[in-house]
Amino acid sequence: MLQTRQEPIADDRKILVIEDSRTFSLALRQFLEAETGLPVTTCGSLKDLSELIVAAPGAYAIAVVDLNLPDAPRGEALDWTVTHGIPSVVFTATFDLATRGRIMEREVIDYVLKDNELALPNLVGTVKRALDNRNTRILVVDDTRTTRKVLARMLAIQQYAVVEAGSGQEALAMLDANPDIQLVVSDYYMPDMDGFELARRIRRLHPKVRLLGISSSTDRKTSAGFLKAGAHDFVSRPFVLEELQCRIASNVETLAQLKQLQDLAARDFLTGLFNRRHFFENGRRLVDEARAMGVPVSIAILDIDHFKRLNDRHGHDGGDKALMAVARSLSASAERGFNLLARFGGEEFAILFPGADLDEAVRLCDGIRETIARESQALGDEALALTVSLGVAEIGPDDELDASLNRADRALYSAKQKGRNRVDTAAA
Repeated sequence: MLQTRQEPIADDRKILVIEDSRTFSLALRQFLEAETGLPVTTCGSLKDLSELIVAAPGAYAIAVVDLNLPDAPRGEALDWTVTHGIPSVVFTATFDLATRGRIMEREVIDYVLKDNELALPNLVGTVKRALDNRNTRILVVDDTRTTRKVLARMLAIQQYAVVEAGSGQEALAMLDANPDIQLVVSDYYMPDMDGFELARRIRRLHPKVRLLGISSSTDRKTSAGFLKAGAHDFVSRPFVLEELQCRIASNVETLAQLKQLQDLAARDFLTGLFNRRHFFENGRRLVDEARAMGVPVSIAILDIDHFKRLNDRHGHDGGDKALMAVARSLSASAERGFNLLARFGGEEFAILFPGADLDEAVRLCDGIRETIARESQALGDEALALTVSLGVAEIGPDDELDASLNRADRALYSAKQKGRNRVDTAAA
């Protein structure tokens, strides 16, 4: 399908903070709203909490719960949030093994201790991770249904999106059908193939997916077997719940860091748009997908008019501001649907329009040109009106992307020769 990226899951709900210290509650509210973008509702007692939940059931995406309140000294506030289905993070100054047991048996996301100066940022980080976990799909593979359900439930409490498979073959089929699966948690013993073989196949067929092996085997070589087969981590059964949670969170964090690095490598540093390399790597795929679906596809080259004159007059800083202004306008008007937008270098940008024939692409480009011409960019004390020229070509059934790009470039040259601030088309 013609989709270049997965959009994050939107949530219009609130964060609920239950904390009796007004000073700490205010600081936490400001920190959470700044870091998550979600509104925060605060209360300082079990009475206020019960009234809020009854008045607006389903309004809260996550709760931060102080374990000990004046009218709820034994974690009664946590009972309220958990009973009403609100994912909860516990924040407590009182902690021992008995308290830990009471917290964990209530199926909370995590607990954070009020024991050092990093407590507040640690708490906010825990909330952010839990919210982000909803964008991470994990596949649990185990042929024993009860064991599989227990593990899936633990992951669901952590807010991950969870799917399940009862065999190796079913797991591979799930991976083929769900390309958004990012992590596989697999048992070793399965009837059709063991965890080693599944790890090898995943590594070969789905190299971007991470795998964590689990086994109750007493053979200490099992962990080495998983890792040598391609797994990224291993946990022995019976596992300590918090250890498993930490290992999964660590692998998810690694995935996020890899994605960030890949995104940085694909982006132009100045404008934040995709770069020339990303355009070619993904443009050919989009063209092939459009052809397979039987829809047209066109390409355009855009160039800022008189850019050298602008640079000479306002310096490179002025030129950079003009480039960023055009990039912002293009992001708003061209980077939508399945379109692929990139900065090619200098003052030149490229746009791929899957689903648009030549006439439609010209109409879209003319709208882009008019939008940019209407806007002005402040350079010092001067308001500078920018204009752009565009060349457009339709990519035929047998055309290569490079050849079509060259035709669009010739059309761009023609547009400049005819006076600039216009759209011209390439001859077939």
